[in-house]
Amino acid sequence: MCGSRYYGLKSCHKNSMFREKIKEIRSGGGKMSFLEQSEPVDEWKSTMFLYKSAMKQVQTKIDILKDEFVEIHNYNPIEHVAARIKTPESIVKKLKRAGKEVSIENMRKYLNDIVGIRIICSFTSDIYMIADMISNQADVKVITIKNYIEQPKPNGYKSYHMVISIPVFVSDGPVDVKVEIQIRTIAMDFWASLEHKIYYKFDGEAPAYISRELKACADMVNRLDKKMLSLNQAVKELEQEVKERKVREYEFHTRKAQ
Repeated sequence: MCGSRYYGLKSCHKNSMFREKIKEIRSGGGKMSFLEQSEPVDEWKSTMFLYKSAMKQVQTKIDILKDEFVEIHNYNPIEHVAARIKTPESIVKKLKRAGKEVSIENMRKYLNDIVGIRIICSFTSDIYMIADMISNQADVKVITIKNYIEQPKPNGYKSYHMVISIPVFVSDGPVDVKVEIQIRTIAMDFWASLEHKIYYKFDGEAPAYISRELKACADMVNRLDKKMLSLNQAVKELEQEVKERKVREYEFHTRKAQ
């Protein structure tokens, strides 16, 4: 009986890809670990359970940060959060592109983005603030950072990528699981989403003039982000001036009444 429905997989074919590729699991003396307790297909299910659990944990961390901002700071820099787990087909293709044998061990070792979480922010300044808040959590280990905001890709793509590792606690102890987090502004996400759709139609080989136009749009998005950040800072300064003026007026009236 196929157990693929348990993890949202649509058919037995997806698990059979790993059933055919993986012939044996790790073995050794002593007590077997969480990932060594069963047959390869069950190991696949156990592995995906860990990734699914890691995704939930990171989502919970982000939800708590959002609640803190709203309840305590009266400001929410997080506009939207999206999460996904790579399909078996995508995992197999990426391992093959990397020249690696298709196995669960290589999947865990070489792929950093099986779990992907995207955080959409209002302003570029929010991106670094959120990244620091996630990085500073005690159970989070930052593995790599790619700052495509400071160094955009040649096509104009901008985003802040970080791969982290967090412990997932199972019956025989914690298992470290990697999660990729992408943090970008609304404008960056708008451009990236449309760029992906356009290139998908051309199988990644868009005509040169399309690429030039997309790069020009990316430059426009960059200017928009800078302008919106400048406006936001101006609003904050005005709010601070109003607060300071009210304090001065209060102190003046207090002294006058004495």
